[in-house]
Amino acid sequence: MKITVIGGGTGLAVLLRGLKKIDEVELTAVVSVADDGGSSGIIREDLGMLPPGDIRSCLLALAEDETGMREILAHRFSEGRLEGQSVGNIILAAAAEIYGNFERGIERVSGFLQVKGRVVPVSEDRMVLCAELENGSIVIGESQIPKVVASEASRIADVFIESEGVRMSESARRAVMDADSVVIGPGSHYTSIIPNLLTTGMRDALSSTRATKIYIANVMTQPGETDGMDTADHVETIFNYIDEGSIGHALLNDKKLADDELVKYTSGGAAQLIADDDEKARIRSRGVNIIEGGFIDIQRGYVKHDADAVAYIVRTLTRNHMLGHE
Repeated sequence: MKITVIGGGTGLAVLLRGLKKIDEVELTAVVSVADDGGSSGIIREDLGMLPPGDIRSCLLALAEDETGMREILAHRFSEGRLEGQSVGNIILAAAAEIYGNFERGIERVSGFLQVKGRVVPVSEDRMVLCAELENGSIVIGESQIPKVVASEASRIADVFIESEGVRMSESARRAVMDADSVVIGPGSHYTSIIPNLLTTGMRDALSSTRATKIYIANVMTQPGETDGMDTADHVETIFNYIDEGSIGHALLNDKKLADDELVKYTSGGAAQLIADDDEKARIRSRGVNIIEGGFIDIQRGYVKHDADAVAYIVRTLTRNHMLGHE
């Protein structure tokens, strides 16, 4: 069973922790390389390499001994010239330099961590993400987009890559084309999910693959990025960057959170996403089958996807597809 997941950020890492438990799965994470902030941004600018942060998170999520490695790889230096730098990011940067390129470096670190599956960058090209806001402003840089959206109180109208010709990597293309199922999301909608869809070749690959294609809807809006958007808006904007038919199923959470569970988010401007009948009709009008369930989990007060529950549905849909029972 070959499952390819496309995304980035913490949402992708959470999902991978559930999917890696599936027996006999060949798992590939295709990861965005649009990140230009924090430790990743510094390494990206100083060394001229792809940003390692999301890659590091995915490798750690798929590691055989995640608990044992987390303390080391996630550690950030607290002082000196390395202040704020992640040990894992530095290791990936060193591996890329030693072994000749970023993807070979990832493979070497994967072996060291005994990773279950593969992690590949969506592109080997430098990717600068830009956004056009509804007020006409153009924002350059992934890390700047939420800040400007918030400061100008204007929603995102479109996102695009600054330079044309940012190609989907061959490893990513093969992962999509050879998969039994391709999963898109969850994660930051405009800055972790959609950047993957902007690479040259991704649209055609998603249209051409024989895999069943599954979209995992976010469970909360993200301030500075998806303010005021409902679940159907998320799905409809995805279709701005892919062809009709490129999503077969959408997993929507229908479990409502209690007020005390939401207060941390609502006070910061976020809202829970629960699709009503009108939204579901809009989603189905795009040819997408809806699967609802209690797909959320609360860990230490933070709302996340229930990785095991989502993985169970993904496994079932994949097996049904392999048996010809869509």
